Amino acid sequence: MTPQPWMPGDGAATDKRHAPATLRNRDAIAAVLADWLPGAGTVLEVASGSGEHIVHFAAAFPRLIWQPSDPDPDALASIAAWSAGAAQPNLLPPLPLDAAADWSAAAASAILCINMVHISPWAATLGLFGGAARVLAPGAPLILYGPYLEADVPTAASNLAFDASLRARDAAWGLRDVDAVKAAGFAAGFAFAERRAMPANNLMLLFRRTAPT
Repeated sequence: MTPQPWMPGDGAATDKRHAPATLRNRDAIAAVLADWLPGAGTVLEVASGSGEHIVHFAAAFPRLIWQPSDPDPDALASIAAWSAGAAQPNLLPPLPLDAAADWSAAAASAILCINMVHISPWAATLGLFGGAARVLAPGAPLILYGPYLEADVPTAASNLAFDASLRARDAAWGLRDVDAVKAAGFAAGFAFAERRAMPANNLMLLFRRTAPT
């Protein structure tokens, strides 16, 4: 059965979900990950969604162990279905993990979060930084991908329309200001390290865990 296009909260139709943007952005994201990820260790993906990204990255970075996670049971089923089809030995079973909750996971060498910050309440972003601070060692990366607002950069019309559609769907969703995300990271013990402009008016943001004081 052909996987169906899907967003979080859409409800179950088949186990395998399909996020159409994945095929368009996965290689561009992987190119940046090659610069930012460690050479070995475990990468925890928070909010893995359909699971298509992490299956692709597990194949692209075979020396890394990939740990998918998501709070949505339908997403967990999709991740498991895509993982079973890929049969990657470095891809672990998905974990039920809600970024907004008081979560903990086994120590990770890096954390990756794609397209969650704008499709979730702000509490999820705060929880992501708080949880990552407990999981990551000093210097380890927390990597975000998605559309953002920037004070000194004009927002593309397509992103403004997307923001409006998100807020119409759920008032707690919407594009976040990069400065607000940086401030949340700093408060949780992360230093902002790098910004990369990506295709289709997206950004990748790199944070690194600072040493506890």
